[in-house]
Amino acid sequence: MTNTSGLNLDNRDPNTLNEYLQVEFDDVIAEPEGTYSVNCVWKTAYKIFTGTKNCCYKFLTILCAFPIALAVGCSFAILSFQHIWCIGPALRHFRINCHIIRLYVRTCLDSCLAPCCTDMGLFFSRIRIAKGPGTDDQVV
Repeated sequence: MTNTSGLNLDNRDPNTLNEYLQVEFDDVIAEPEGTYSVNCVWKTAYKIFTGTKNCCYKFLTILCAFPIALAVGCSFAILSFQHIWCIGPALRHFRINCHIIRLYVRTCLDSCLAPCCTDMGLFFSRIRIAKGPGTDDQVV
């Protein structure tokens, strides 16, 4: 069995994975100002809600936590195996092949397209636009 000495029993969500899950009585049931029930009803409803929620949650965890933990543990073990032994090497293989293809494409573009781009750059670099005082824009 795995060592559980580093397990924090007080803070069971240290990475705030379930921060959005607000299920306390005052997060679910609220009476607006001016619309209040009798105090004994409010207190009893609080006790029933909290007790039912806690009992049902504990029952469901006793019933389902072990099989779910087993399934999730296996699922993440398979995911890790897949990434370490299958996807990682396949991506490395793909990168090596892409490097060769990149060199081939670069060589083709350098020999076919680069001379045209260089000539067009020289052609357009000789265009001068001058604006003189009192005259319209002229293209020289």
